[in-house]
Amino acid sequence: MENENIISMPRIGDQAPSFEAVTTQGKISFPNDFKGKWVILFSHPADFTPVCTSEFMTFGRMAKEFEALNCQLIGLSIDGLYSHIAWLRTIQEKIEYRGMKNIEVKFPLIEDVSMNVASKYGMIQPGESKTQAVRAVFFIDPKGIIRAIIYYPLALGRNFDEIKRALIGLQTVDAFSVALPADWRPGDEVIVPTAGSCGVAKERMNDHSGAITCHDWFFCTKPLPKEEVEAKLGEKL
Repeated sequence: MENENIISMPRIGDQAPSFEAVTTQGKISFPNDFKGKWVILFSHPADFTPVCTSEFMTFGRMAKEFEALNCQLIGLSIDGLYSHIAWLRTIQEKIEYRGMKNIEVKFPLIEDVSMNVASKYGMIQPGESKTQAVRAVFFIDPKGIIRAIIYYPLALGRNFDEIKRALIGLQTVDAFSVALPADWRPGDEVIVPTAGSCGVAKERMNDHSGAITCHDWFFCTKPLPKEEVEAKLGEKL
């Protein structure tokens, strides 16, 4: 049937679909248990697989960096709880990779054998696999709104620098009411005003303070020192 090819998935700007689940850190009610925090909800294809292992080691190593940015990591695959526990124990006790070893994963890893959560978030992509979740990453803000989504296929591991950069970027957008150019990193110039305020942008061209640079009436930038971003986000970047 044609309907079998239709994948339901939330979009940027939607309220994150709610669910209750069992995890390696106990039961959770999402997103209610995480109000006031950013959340990165991500899926992986399967436990005891090499690409996923490299990713979980990286997430585990960086967990404190995300926590410092008021962000909770939550993983998911359609494996069972005991598989999750055994796999994470194996990672901690046996795996050494790229200088990472003794990595203890303390953030929740959701058991989703029923595919309930994966289906709500469009993590099962039949063209890639009908029995495994793809590598989805959902950035969810403190109000429970989906702010960004990144999808990777089964064979391609994620770029964790980009995941952290995207989180910092979203928080910077909110804190300073600016937009960010391509490849932006803390300390780079930002775009003013926000998209759609062309009239204001024209006025900016008459600014003589030297703080704002207008490349044309629709494209103006200004400095935003890294120290100001760190002060707002409360973390050294």
